[in-house]
Amino acid sequence: MQNYVRNLFNFIAVLSLLWLFSTTSKATSHEESALQEMQPSLSTLSNYQQNNAFMMSSGLPEPAHFALLKDKGVTHVIDLIPGDRSDEINSTADVALTYFNVPVDWEAPSLNNFLNYAAFMQRVDTENEKVLTHCKLNWRGASFTYLYRVAVLGESETKAKSDLMAIWHPNPTWYAFMSDVITHFNRLNNTNIAMSFQAAPIEHEH
Repeated sequence: MQNYVRNLFNFIAVLSLLWLFSTTSKATSHEESALQEMQPSLSTLSNYQQNNAFMMSSGLPEPAHFALLKDKGVTHVIDLIPGDRSDEINSTADVALTYFNVPVDWEAPSLNNFLNYAAFMQRVDTENEKVLTHCKLNWRGASFTYLYRVAVLGESETKAKSDLMAIWHPNPTWYAFMSDVITHFNRLNNTNIAMSFQAAPIEHEH
């Protein structure tokens, strides 16, 4: 009888240990999953694109994204959002990224906006530096990077258009602006570049 009780006690003790191990493992697994979800990654950066060897574009980064971008070689950040940008100025300074703001009015983008952007881009050492161009959803950003690649760098319009259309299809306001930019550079460089798409219906960037 004593052996039976002892064996039963041992059996219950083993079951308890197994239950405790299972519960602890599940809790640890949940904690690890939650921790992974909390850790930032570029997959959580909206509409992120690698446009060419030294140009990237995206929607609005969180502060933690800037360290990840620096790890990928980004040295400069061009922000196309108007208004008070002091938080981003501080966030980029924290990880030693050069920050430049071109405040582009969503309803009235201008040739001067793009010339300001292009002037900064011309100072970039394309062999050793990389630039992130961003706005809220990468609609402004995708348009500016398309224009720079096509009108300034002379890259394939078809390839640049593919990246642009993966983000958004420019509305009449932005199409007219982009046409003005390309016309300006065609005159400047004696080229004959043309956009191979038409304007989409009006949309509003959120």
